[in-house]
Amino acid sequence: MSQTKTIFKNMSWLFVSQIITSICGFIWTILMARYLGVEQYGIFGFAVSLTGILCILFDFGIGIHSVRHIATDYDSAPKYLGNAIPLKGLFSIFGFFVILIVLILMNCDELTITVTLLITIEQIIKKFVELMTATFQAFEEGKFQGISNTLLNVLTFIFILIAIYTDLGLYGIAIAYIVANMIALIYCYHILTKHFTNPNYEFDKEFCKMITIAALPFAATAILSSIYYSIDMVMLTNMVGNYATGIYNATYKLIGVLTLFYGIYSAVIFPVMSKFFKNDESMLLTLYEKSIKYLLLAIIPIAIATMHYSTDIIHLIYGHQYDASSSVLSILIWTVCLLFISGAGNTLLNASYKEVTVTKIYAIAAVFNVVLNLILIPYLSYNGAAITTVLSDVLIVVIQSYVIYKLGHRPNKKLYYDIIKIITGSAILGIALNILHLNMWVALPVGIIIYFAAIYLLRVFDDDDKYVIKEILGKN
Repeated sequence: MSQTKTIFKNMSWLFVSQIITSICGFIWTILMARYLGVEQYGIFGFAVSLTGILCILFDFGIGIHSVRHIATDYDSAPKYLGNAIPLKGLFSIFGFFVILIVLILMNCDELTITVTLLITIEQIIKKFVELMTATFQAFEEGKFQGISNTLLNVLTFIFILIAIYTDLGLYGIAIAYIVANMIALIYCYHILTKHFTNPNYEFDKEFCKMITIAALPFAATAILSSIYYSIDMVMLTNMVGNYATGIYNATYKLIGVLTLFYGIYSAVIFPVMSKFFKNDESMLLTLYEKSIKYLLLAIIPIAIATMHYSTDIIHLIYGHQYDASSSVLSILIWTVCLLFISGAGNTLLNASYKEVTVTKIYAIAAVFNVVLNLILIPYLSYNGAAITTVLSDVLIVVIQSYVIYKLGHRPNKKLYYDIIKIITGSAILGIALNILHLNMWVALPVGIIIYFAAIYLLRVFDDDDKYVIKEILGKN
């Protein structure tokens, strides 16, 4: 079996799992938002965001460090897991009380405190689940990782449905998350001990100290990333209120669904491109160029159409109580385009052993994000948070591009021409939608035809692109 086929075999489980996870998450997001209403959905968004920022306290990065080491030395698994699991337990207790103190200092009401603490418990359990599934990945068994992820999300979906049907309210939904993660943890631990290894439980102080220190860079990157992606909802709650957070959170969840495209691309296209440009470091730039081209080819027309039909989309998914989310969606949709560009840049920088540089870029973006939120949220509320997110992503792309250029990775001029062609094709789509004033459902097939006709006439695809398409279809 070729290396590419092996990659596809390992990734197929994760690919299917990702599809199922996204579908379940999309449906329960809609049901929760409609059931809870804007105010309580805002409380839920705050709880998830705050725990998302502070969840690094539950292990300080030792999970990531341990799994990376296990991937290079399977025999070390009992020792690492046997110390990492109890150490994570101690860190989790510490993190729980830190979050409680933060909630008290923020003068949160009883409902917000209780729900946030319940979500904290869910996040603690999830961190142990992630340690197990990452261990499966370290042993190159994507099958068990895919099954575990699917089990967790299907169970979460079922228990949320039960909580809504029995009218258990916000408390019931938070408990649904806890129960689903607990069952997933039991399953993962069973698989770990049956198919991989038995942790050798101990508490070696020197060893625990060593792995904690070694894991600090991972912790730094994780907390910067968490601040960057979650601080806006925490600031919205404290500066404007739960209603604004609910409006923003509803849109943010929709944007999260669209990022599935990047996950699918990573799972399917990257292995093919890796084969196409076999282990040739000089071709990293070509990989970078093709990545940007394909990702923008997919997402820019989606962004144009989303802007045009933002009100219809919000009405369809959430109902009229979330009308204000349409303006947020029109702004926030562009973060997906920027995410696709920065994702390709991260791949290039990581391949060039510039992980620390990536961390520094996100540190700058996190500070910029917080400062700009402080300026814009008091005046523009949730729209201000959305604008801040887009501008922060622009900053990341600009800094990334500069760093990549300084490293000597200078994209071919053809990439710029291709981007201009893609933007032109998307602009043609946007003009057509404005002129035709079609119903959203009619516009979907019509828009696809118009866009692909424009792309074809503009000759966006070259011989290399055709080769890659044939590789995907197995015709080479």
